[in-house]
Amino acid sequence: MYKRVLLKLSGEALGEKNSSNIIDVDSLNSICEKIKILHDDGIEVAIVIGAGNIWRGKVAQKIGIERVPADYMGMLGTVINAVAMSSALKNLGVESVVYSALPEIKEVTTDYDADKVKVDLSQGKVCFLAGGTGKPFFTTDTASTLRAIETECDAILMAKNGVKGVYDKDPTVYPDAVFYPEITFKEMKDMNIQIMDQTAIDLIEKTDIEILVFSMQNVENFQLAAQGKNVGTICKKER
Repeated sequence: MYKRVLLKLSGEALGEKNSSNIIDVDSLNSICEKIKILHDDGIEVAIVIGAGNIWRGKVAQKIGIERVPADYMGMLGTVINAVAMSSALKNLGVESVVYSALPEIKEVTTDYDADKVKVDLSQGKVCFLAGGTGKPFFTTDTASTLRAIETECDAILMAKNGVKGVYDKDPTVYPDAVFYPEITFKEMKDMNIQIMDQTAIDLIEKTDIEILVFSMQNVENFQLAAQGKNVGTICKKER
């Protein structure tokens, strides 16, 4: 079992399908219940969540918003999602803290500090690491790997919608896509498999941090992945 994990979630996991609501209450509570299970198992949990349910770069392009302000809008979206999840967790009796790489949002977040996060994690608090890296041009993939390294996580758990792990190509488009139960970061780069962006892989490929990619549709997967069991794909450095 991993002692400390970073859970990477997409913002779309919170969104309500076929509705204009950016957050679906049932999805929010379901995900937080799964996080509570990890917490109750004694696993230290940090969380990075995207903002795809609130804001996407394609929309910015259509409106004509320049890249830098558009990226900051996305970072703010991650803060909104993190605050919502933190509140839901507290309703379940789990203490949590929202850290943000975007400073001066003091009414709802704490400025990100890796040392403070590590202390809070060791005290059993779930820590949301919002605001991306705090800089434009970086994705939440990069933010996840950077934060996992800084806060000394053992693994990154990537919960996916609709796929059970890593394939050589999109299985929702190509029925003959090949599934990989295990793959190295080097192999991912060589085959140009886009489970994470290039910068994120460059950051993590020389570390001992493993990435477990799994389907979030199965309730048990969160707990099994945190126990180090292969319920999807394990990505790790080349030995």
